[in-house]
Amino acid sequence: MTFDDPTPGRNEVVVEMKASGMCGSDLHYYRGDPVAMMKARGEASLAARGIDPEAPVIAGHEPCGVIAAVGPDVDGRRYKVGDRVMVFHYDGCGHCDSCRTGWSQLCDDGVTTNGVLIHGGHADYIKVSDTQLAHLPDEISFIGGAAMSCGTGTAFGAMTRLELSARDTLAVFGLGPVGLSAVQLAAAMGVEVIAVDINAARVAKALAFGAAHAIDGSKLDAVEEIHKLTGGRGASCAMECAGGEIAKQQAVRSTAPWGRIALVAIGGNLSVDAMKDLISKQRTVIGSYTFSFAGMGACSRFIAGHGVDLDLLFSDRWRLDQAEEAYVDFDKQSGGKGVFVF
Repeated sequence: MTFDDPTPGRNEVVVEMKASGMCGSDLHYYRGDPVAMMKARGEASLAARGIDPEAPVIAGHEPCGVIAAVGPDVDGRRYKVGDRVMVFHYDGCGHCDSCRTGWSQLCDDGVTTNGVLIHGGHADYIKVSDTQLAHLPDEISFIGGAAMSCGTGTAFGAMTRLELSARDTLAVFGLGPVGLSAVQLAAAMGVEVIAVDINAARVAKALAFGAAHAIDGSKLDAVEEIHKLTGGRGASCAMECAGGEIAKQQAVRSTAPWGRIALVAIGGNLSVDAMKDLISKQRTVIGSYTFSFAGMGACSRFIAGHGVDLDLLFSDRWRLDQAEEAYVDFDKQSGGKGVFVF
């Protein structure tokens, strides 16, 4: 299917794509109903916004590129043609408390997400609201900017919720792009990182990304090993980036008393003994849903300032005309992170 190149309206900007990442959540739409997850959150307001939930949509919610055109009422002091930008892939009403604090994915009227209900970045151009744009530091590549637009930004958002510092020991469960981003970022903060996965190749990669210790959960009891590595106490913090019930349980049980646990991945429920696993240990479990608009900017400044090489996250680079092959390969979930490079 082909679409006309977009033209910006009031307070809109057209971005020429330079990189558009492939995220694991894209597979939910690739494999089935492309609006199932988000339609339930925004169906009532879609008609008012002129959105047809059944209309074909260009995929991709990790866009990064250069401003190609600006519409009327866009502040030229803030954004101009040629600027390098990332796209915050959520858009809301702009008026509720969630939107005004940068959490438009929690919009009272329902969120619209690029690549889900409105066109995404797997095309030469994308049209977005000027409120969705964040400047990309010169120190970061376009594919790095694409990573921050979702996966890496999500890792940084969870670390912010955990109030992570160099005093902490962090156990990361699940070493896909989000988990590996957490390893990279935490190591750059000076945090001792213990990385856990059941895939031997990912476990080995975590050490190259800065983990102090890496555990193959298919061969060892991860909770037991983390307690051994921490002198029997447990990690002070844990992040669950795998998306399964066992990993969520292990993330809780691997932490010390007063431990802080961030549940990040979609998939799997948390089933624990409330008294034994939470109350008596004074543990805090946090749900961390991606990141805020301001959080994306903070993430980019941290990465630029600490020289974190996000390009290392990508195992596969594709051209747009290879999209069918790219998604067939990505659906096998046998490699790492993919990106379309323009």
